[in-house]
Amino acid sequence: MSLPGVVLAVDVGTVRVGVAASDPHRILAFPLETVPAPGHARVVELAVERDAVLIVVGLPTSLSGAADSASADMARAWAEELGPMLAPVEVRLVDERLTTVSATAALRAAGRSAKASRAVVDQAAAVALLQAVLDGS
Repeated sequence: MSLPGVVLAVDVGTVRVGVAASDPHRILAFPLETVPAPGHARVVELAVERDAVLIVVGLPTSLSGAADSASADMARAWAEELGPMLAPVEVRLVDERLTTVSATAALRAAGRSAKASRAVVDQAAAVALLQAVLDGS
């Protein structure tokens, strides 16, 4: 990621889409919002509002590295639909192994119940995905 500027991360779900953004210097990821699926139009609005230079979409990947599930297919299709809506901004699929799991665990450790976390877990997963990208892992 050589270009400076804001990066958005998207955690795609069947019901909700979590969105996170980086600061322009790409040091810190923070949650933006959770939008009802499919959410393409709102993600485009958020990207335009923040002059995003890259959009990363989480690609559900198994521990073995395979991305051949229904969730992975859904993420690919979602990203393919978003691409033309944001051109020339790149939309890139990124391995999101365990981001939802780690986000759920972090919210639980912070004292939030599963029910109370439902609305923000997708944002937290997008933050975890984006921070991993920013950290280069």
